[in-house]
Amino acid sequence: MKTFSFLLFFCLLFSNNIDAQINPVKWDYAAKKISDGEFEVTFTATIDKGWNIYSQHTDPSGPVPTSINFEENTNLEFIGDATETGKKKESFDDLFGVNVIKFGGVVTFTQKVKAKGGANEVKGYVEFMSCDDEKCLPPKEVEFTIALK
Repeated sequence: MKTFSFLLFFCLLFSNNIDAQINPVKWDYAAKKISDGEFEVTFTATIDKGWNIYSQHTDPSGPVPTSINFEENTNLEFIGDATETGKKKESFDDLFGVNVIKFGGVVTFTQKVKAKGGANEVKGYVEFMSCDDEKCLPPKEVEFTIALK
């Protein structure tokens, strides 16, 4: 019995370590000045072949939609909602039982920001979930700090 328990523990530990090492999505951030005090902040996800992340607008009763979460700052005004551009696929997903909108390859999320009162950066985190044809990784949060200049 001790041997079985040890083997089970080892297998669970090993499988969790493998999932922890899988990182199919890489994020890059940038800000571009578009007028005095106004910027376009971009969040670009480069997604490994065979993997996907989900749109901000996918059904929340399915996979975790990608979300951009900004740290509260009274000197920043967010203009409109973030847009998303990339290779979009929309279909019914048997695993989740809902229609999903997902992206593969490269997807860019863009948010317009107005900086007031000397604000020179925007901070927060991106939350997303990635899946391939066989499995989904737990939702992940990636922090960002983007200089506004």
